[in-house]
Amino acid sequence: MMRSRTVFIPLGLAVLAVLGAPARGQAPGHAPAAWAANVVVPQARTYAMRGQQPAVLIERVRAGVVIRDQAATTIIEVGLRNPGAGRIEAELLVPVPDGAVVRQFAYAGSSREPTARLLPRDEARQTYDRIVSRSRDPALLEFAGYNLVRSSVFPVEPSATQTVRLTYEHLLPADGDRVDYVLPRSESVEYRVPWEVSIQVTATRPIAAVYSPSHNVRTTRPTSDVARIELARESATDPGPFRLSYLRERSGSGVSASLFAYPDHRVGGGYFLLLAGLPPEAAHGAGAADIRREVTLVIDRSGSMRGEKLDQVREAARQVIAGLDEGEAFNVVLYNEAVDPFSTRPVRKSRETEREVNRFLDEMSARGGTNIHDALLESLRPAPLEGTLPIVLFMTDGLPTVGQTAESAIRDLARQHNPHRKRVFTFGVGVDVNTPLLEKIAYENRGFTTFILPAENVEVKVSRVFDRLKGPLLADPELRIGDDGPKRARELIPDRLPDLFQGDQIVLLGQYRGDEPLEFTLRGNHRGATRTFRFRLPLDAATTRNGFVPRLWASRKIGLLVDAIRAQGADSSTGALNPSTRPRPSPLARELVEEIVRLSTEFGILTEYTAFLASEGTDLSKTEDLLSSTRDTLRQRAVMTRTGYASVNQDVNNQVLKGVICANPLNKFYNADMTESATAAVQQVCDLAFFKRGDRWVDSRLVNGDAGAPPRRVIPFGSDEFRALADRLAREGRQGSISLRGDILLQIDGQPVLIQAPKERPAAGQP
Repeated sequence: MMRSRTVFIPLGLAVLAVLGAPARGQAPGHAPAAWAANVVVPQARTYAMRGQQPAVLIERVRAGVVIRDQAATTIIEVGLRNPGAGRIEAELLVPVPDGAVVRQFAYAGSSREPTARLLPRDEARQTYDRIVSRSRDPALLEFAGYNLVRSSVFPVEPSATQTVRLTYEHLLPADGDRVDYVLPRSESVEYRVPWEVSIQVTATRPIAAVYSPSHNVRTTRPTSDVARIELARESATDPGPFRLSYLRERSGSGVSASLFAYPDHRVGGGYFLLLAGLPPEAAHGAGAADIRREVTLVIDRSGSMRGEKLDQVREAARQVIAGLDEGEAFNVVLYNEAVDPFSTRPVRKSRETEREVNRFLDEMSARGGTNIHDALLESLRPAPLEGTLPIVLFMTDGLPTVGQTAESAIRDLARQHNPHRKRVFTFGVGVDVNTPLLEKIAYENRGFTTFILPAENVEVKVSRVFDRLKGPLLADPELRIGDDGPKRARELIPDRLPDLFQGDQIVLLGQYRGDEPLEFTLRGNHRGATRTFRFRLPLDAATTRNGFVPRLWASRKIGLLVDAIRAQGADSSTGALNPSTRPRPSPLARELVEEIVRLSTEFGILTEYTAFLASEGTDLSKTEDLLSSTRDTLRQRAVMTRTGYASVNQDVNNQVLKGVICANPLNKFYNADMTESATAAVQQVCDLAFFKRGDRWVDSRLVNGDAGAPPRRVIPFGSDEFRALADRLAREGRQGSISLRGDILLQIDGQPVLIQAPKERPAAGQP
């Protein structure tokens, strides 16, 4: 049974019910004077406090959160397992945000009435210091600055799992229309405990955007003022604090916007992330004009499409047309060596036109070659119907074999001969396609590419993309920053905004100059009419705690640089990195490679081309060797490999990089065989990055020098100087940089300083 002063009910119900429960004060009792045998910090690890006896294991953590405007209730449920044969004493420590109030503490057990005590920041810091000193493990220092809930001691029975639940409330900070929530968790790449996180947000104003810069999330919007968010399954073991922000609609504006800023004098000001969005029902308000879609399906019916693939494509086309609203428009263009359109121009959807196009699809058969150039030309040529947003869904399962087959010529067609600015979404069916060609066609025309691997269903993949294109809210968006005075922003990514559909939001990254507020002017087709929105967003909240901002910007920049190099392989006769032209890359190619290596090392961002930087034997101070290795990999992979699994993986990785919106602390990417790769040899902490070399973590700001040279200072773990440094870093929000296991070579005030690890190994525990 659960021992608590409140009823232990299923987590999903508890999340909703706890807000309606009568307010309770702090649970009575005081923290015990002596530590239990095992101390459990679910956001970090367990600590064996009495020698090397077996420690209780953290099996899983579930967090359920309800947010009503700025009031948040968090329920953390921890599953603890005792793998041993004897009863284990354990104690729970949970870092919580400022202002948190404990509402409930409960566990299943037969011991005395449970208690929980909330320790304020200073007392919490003393508690962390005592554990760190005793366990000889600095990991807990990354939570310095948080308050702490310390529970009563409870037993964990042998070979059993015990569930512990903590409920706390706190008021969330707001920055203009934006409300921010943070769930403290370890940033250590060693942390592998799976988490389940679910959040429900209810606001008194419509919710314009929901965004997590830390983790992949899945969001559903049942109404305009409610959002339900779940941590994506693939992010269950990703480390780092879970961050969530939501934007409330600006009264009378329609579009809402907010700014995350990171100061950096090296770029003349810093980096910023602009978050903007519209409530999901904005396009369907009373009297509002909708943006109608015009969809052109371009279907490869060459001989290689024969059989199941053609059947799936036929059904996908039918579903797309059936999914259009009355009054929206469509066309179908079939192609092999010749082009066969259903109509010379798009037609409005009606029962009659739907019946006619279904007969056209029934007669479709597969034979002949693949004329991608003419099929693309035919889909881009006709003028769209008035008042519609023209969308092209372009499918192929092979390389261009008929007509104009040069990759560069087809890319030029997509870029230079799209007079009606149609949006192009490409589909590569199978792996025998020119993947960089399809990716570039889409990217140049405000779309994206979907690759359908041999075991996957074409119909399902096409339908998923089409579902994302429902309810256009803002078409042809154009953004201007500042007025005609000095340029305040640069290096904007993306340089051209995509259209916003239901559930979409703008995430724009860039660099800013100066410290005066940034003025944004957003113009576009909003609900069927041209409108202009203006925002004046201050920079006075810029902080190094927003370290995710420059890292996301750098990830996108690397993606664009790789894209530029990949484009040089468009034809075998061109490309500075193509060995058939000359042995050395051109100065432009060297410049691109240098920038990729610089950004990768500075921010700790690895790609398949720079993964070797994490290898133990790589000397990061030998710049020419690094450039040479990266250049060789790019030549063989990015330039010379244009088809097959080994090409698909590159374009999938690059799409992620160019559009990244959340952290990737494990540096995950797909290998050439489409298996996932990750590394624990690079650590992204706060706004810093560290590379593992033996038992030493090296600050990325020092890797270009001689990382093996004697440091200017040596600070032993646990010394007065160490504690003073910890206090200073906590004030800067960088305390996690000295919480890594092993020696740490850290840049402090421009000088290399060695933080000497504890002489004893950390006590037995669980990362």
